[in-house]
Amino acid sequence: MRYRYSGYLHTLLFISDLLLLNLSFVLGYYFSFGKFDGSLSYPFVNLLIYSNLSWVVLSILGKPFEIRRTSRVSYVVRHILRFVLIHLLSVSALMVFNLDVNYSRETIIYSYSIFLVLLLLQRLAFIYSIRIYRKYGFNYRNIIIVGYGDIAEEIKKFLRVHPEYGYKFLGFFDNTKIKNITEGRISDIEEFTANNRVDEIYCCLPELRYSQLQKLIHFGEKNFIKVKLIADFRGFEHKGLEIESYDNIPVLNVTSFPLEVRKNKFVKRSFDIAFSTGVILFIFSWLFPLIALAIKIDSRGPIFFKQRRTGKSNNDFWCWKFRTMVENKKADLLQATPNDERVTFIGNFLRKTSLDELPQFFNVLIGNMSVVGPRPHMLHHTKEYSKKVERFMARHFVKPGITGLAQAKGYRGETTDISFMKNRVKLDRFYIENWSIILDLKIILLTISSLLKGDENAY
Repeated sequence: MRYRYSGYLHTLLFISDLLLLNLSFVLGYYFSFGKFDGSLSYPFVNLLIYSNLSWVVLSILGKPFEIRRTSRVSYVVRHILRFVLIHLLSVSALMVFNLDVNYSRETIIYSYSIFLVLLLLQRLAFIYSIRIYRKYGFNYRNIIIVGYGDIAEEIKKFLRVHPEYGYKFLGFFDNTKIKNITEGRISDIEEFTANNRVDEIYCCLPELRYSQLQKLIHFGEKNFIKVKLIADFRGFEHKGLEIESYDNIPVLNVTSFPLEVRKNKFVKRSFDIAFSTGVILFIFSWLFPLIALAIKIDSRGPIFFKQRRTGKSNNDFWCWKFRTMVENKKADLLQATPNDERVTFIGNFLRKTSLDELPQFFNVLIGNMSVVGPRPHMLHHTKEYSKKVERFMARHFVKPGITGLAQAKGYRGETTDISFMKNRVKLDRFYIENWSIILDLKIILLTISSLLKGDENAY
């Protein structure tokens, strides 16, 4: 019989979460009213009951108490933050639908502030204490690796370097007998497990045939041993590997990224609309007449300059800017260079301050650009660099942005050599593969900071 303690740990964390929730609400009540004599007000009792019921339901659905052995601390913290936020929204919904009941907003603020701190401290204490416990040889799982090769050695090395995860390596099994390395052939696994406690079998897919794998899975199910498959995708840089199902056929999507998820698309688009609307109403509305007048006085020509640029999925669009150059036939072919004679006096100021990009907030509003994303290139530059820079076109999986991670890190302006463009594309790909609304906000703050300090590449 195999003993699993994870169920007890989950139950313990679940009960602990409820206790912390109630303690936080009681403390929140005390800090709000300055006393706690045991006689709680009617609205608060209802709120406390609803909070408990809501937490139980959400815990059953979302399981915030489940922590895998190899889970990163940062992932656990983010998961708790999201979960507490969802619970706060559910409690807020109760307050909205019961407007006739006077709930103390101050109590809610105190309660959730305390609850979040206590819950994070509890999770961190749990994670580090159980890792120390496992590091000293307790609560471990015995594993064997089937199919010897580079990836099998990598797994063994990982387990040796991280004893805190609680895995004990028992040996390799492969049909090719390797002296002092393998414990035996694949057919010897049944006898080995009869004499040794084996909790998990790791199967290296590059080294196994389908028939061998199928037998191992059946053997694992029969003997209550977990069977895990290891595919070698170390050569792929994408973080967003995603399994899709075509009926009963699993298909691995290696080009999955966060902005393919509908929820993330909605969040980013909502932010784009809100941010661009704010800029247009509160900045562009009064600054536009001043810039337009300055452009007209400084040189002949239109106020705006439009140019075909490469957008999402390689579809081109009209990108709008304030005109910063005298009208010339090379505007769609040559980038601005230092001391470029085509740049007007006012145009130089607009470029230095990036005010020439303000009209692009209308591009954002209509949906062919985003506030943050890879900067769009002129069409002939896209054609040129797609031949010179590996995976250059991958940056067009998302909408182009007014600013981006590459620009915030100093890669803006004229592309003087191919290495400059390679670094820019590398940062663009990192942004696409690691997008979050927090990353967008960081890039915006970095861009503002760069503008205030002055950027030598802005010309």
